[in-house]
Amino acid sequence: QYMGALGDEIHRAIRLVVDVGMHLKKMTREEAIKYMMENEAISEQGATAEIERYMAIPAQALSYKIGALKITELRKKYETQLGDKFSLVAFHDELLKDGVMPLDVMENKMDAWTNNTK
Repeated sequence: QYMGALGDEIHRAIRLVVDVGMHLKKMTREEAIKYMMENEAISEQGATAEIERYMAIPAQALSYKIGALKITELRKKYETQLGDKFSLVAFHDELLKDGVMPLDVMENKMDAWTNNTK
């Protein structure tokens, strides 16, 4: 399980390199595909599909990672604030129930949830 998690982190790091590389550093489509294939176990077809998605949706990989980091930060914050009253299931339910939103709005919403949970 730990090795799988590490593999996922490597994949996400590679996504960040190619996403930013293509849109800010002039990395070509072919260079991005090659980079993915040289740095993880992925087929040419798989790498091509991913790269074409990043070409169509700039910063998708970057926004995914920033969101994941923010959710991890908030979980730690609320675990500390709530102590034994913290429920991972309740945290996830509250986090997901209203759908996609800007991160600052999400944090304000979760702060209110925490205040009501105390």
